[in-house]
Amino acid sequence: MLRLGVNIDHVATIRNARGSPWPDPLRAARLAEAAGADGITAHLREDRRHISDADIDALMAHLQLPLNLEMAATPEMQRIALRHRPHAVCLVPEKREERTTEGGLDVAGRESELADYIGPLRESGCRVSLFIGHEPAQIEAAARIGAAVVELHTGAYCDLDTEARHAERDAELAGLAKGASLAHGLGLEVHAGHGLTFDTVGPIAALPEVMELNIGHFLISEAVFTGLDDAIREMRRRMDEARP
Repeated sequence: MLRLGVNIDHVATIRNARGSPWPDPLRAARLAEAAGADGITAHLREDRRHISDADIDALMAHLQLPLNLEMAATPEMQRIALRHRPHAVCLVPEKREERTTEGGLDVAGRESELADYIGPLRESGCRVSLFIGHEPAQIEAAARIGAAVVELHTGAYCDLDTEARHAERDAELAGLAKGASLAHGLGLEVHAGHGLTFDTVGPIAALPEVMELNIGHFLISEAVFTGLDDAIREMRRRMDEARP
């Protein structure tokens, strides 16, 4: 079955806007589990703009679901991951001035560096995932350095979901499909995520090689109106409906 990972970063964004303890990301993770999520994703950014070190401590101590720790490939983050040993570590590009992750990691351009970086993480038992675009060079480099998983960046596809840009959207979807097929053929587990909504999730969920979708911002946004439980259950329904 196609797995759903729920990203709880923006529960922390709301909390941090007031500097209060509420809403609690751990509570959101528990609600996501009750609603049918298969895992929890949290991005510990270098500037700590949403998820905090204390959040990671709490999630590791109390969460029943697997934790996917998103992080930049920095020495500080490697030390944190090695201390906690989460189920999975997903390396993402990170720029201080960006609002959200803007693209995929340049694995091909940093192959030797990233190979050395992920070695200790693999040895500690973490599944290493790389958040990348669907370009063949990036996928092939991810396989060469020994990553277990690639997560394909669906942001461009989602941004093109307008009536005027359907041809571009279809071309991006075709690129994602080819990338998923290539990655699977190279022995990588394929995940996908970024920007997915009720309206855009179907074609991505239908890609047979994709084993997991990680979705956050839209689910937290929808929860404002319908509640987190209903938002997650509806996303799950649409994912399952799309998968033969």
